Amino acid sequence: MSLKKDKQKVLGEVFDQERVKSFLNYLPPEGVNRDFHLLEKAYRGMNIDNFISFVGFFKQAGYNLDATNPEGTTLVKIISQHRQGIVYAKALIKAGASE
Repeated sequence: MSLKKDKQKVLGEVFDQERVKSFLNYLPPEGVNRDFHLLEKAYRGMNIDNFISFVGFFKQAGYNLDATNPEGTTLVKIISQHRQGIVYAKALIKAGASE
């Protein structure tokens, strides 16, 4: 599983807190760590403000910011390579994820 090299712009959708929290309910594909899947789904689907809110709910629920994909790589390491992903990676690190 790989992400595109750069995050596509999330256009115009404003999420309320319930919509942001709903991302905690997605089920991962077989063989994919649930916590990694939730972070990746939020990264792909949210603007930075919504993503920061999501990360707070994610941590509050006791999920792991350092979860890895099937290749053993954290989302921070992956999205740090994306021009538009750097701000998201910084938000994860500020929340306590490893660099």
